[in-house]
Amino acid sequence: MSIVTIRNVEFLNNPARFLDPYHFRVTFECVAPLPDDLEWRLIYVSSPDNEELDQELDDCLVGPVPVGVNSFEFEGSSPSPSKIPPEDVLGVAALILTGSYKEQEFVRVGYYQNTEYDNEEMKENPPKQIVFEQLVRDISTKPRVTRFQIKWDVSPPQHGNASAGAATSAAVPSANDLMADEDDKTNDVPMQL
Repeated sequence: MSIVTIRNVEFLNNPARFLDPYHFRVTFECVAPLPDDLEWRLIYVSSPDNEELDQELDDCLVGPVPVGVNSFEFEGSSPSPSKIPPEDVLGVAALILTGSYKEQEFVRVGYYQNTEYDNEEMKENPPKQIVFEQLVRDISTKPRVTRFQIKWDVSPPQHGNASAGAATSAAVPSANDLMADEDDKTNDVPMQL
C-alpha cells in the first residue's frame, strides 16, 4: 500500500511559450505522517531513444508531510534549447514528474508535450534555424501514471474495528491492475488524476 497518492496535477500556465518556466500545482494525500521529505523532479525528454539527452528541469523537497491532503506549487525552468537536437524540437516530447521517498521512486506521471510555432506561416514553412522565441508548447491533460511499490518506513494508522464495513475494506483492484505480471512491482496504466 502506498502511503502517498497523487490526487491531481494542475498546470497553471498551459499552453505557454516554449521558453517560459513550467508552473504547476501538485495535490496528494498522505495516510501516515512522513518525517522525511518527499523529493519531486521534473524531467524533459526530447529524444526517447537517447536518455543522455533527458534534462532535469528542477527538483524540490516537500516535508515533513502531515496526514491528509497536501499541495504545493512547483516551478521548473524550460528545457535548454542547446541540449535538444534540432530534429527533436518540433512535435511531441515527454514531460515527466517523479515522486521519491528516501531515494525510492514511488510514482512517475508522464505527459505528452506538443511544440509548434505560434503562427500559421511558420507552421507551414518552418525556418531552417529554429526560432525558439516563436515556439509554443501544449501539455496533454491525459497523464500516464506509473506507481512503484517501495519500502515506506511508516505504517498507515490501523482502525480498531474491522466490522466497520466498507470504510475499512481493502481496495478492490481494477481490471487494469490485474493485467500486470504477478512478479512486476509496478502498475502502469493511463488514468485521470
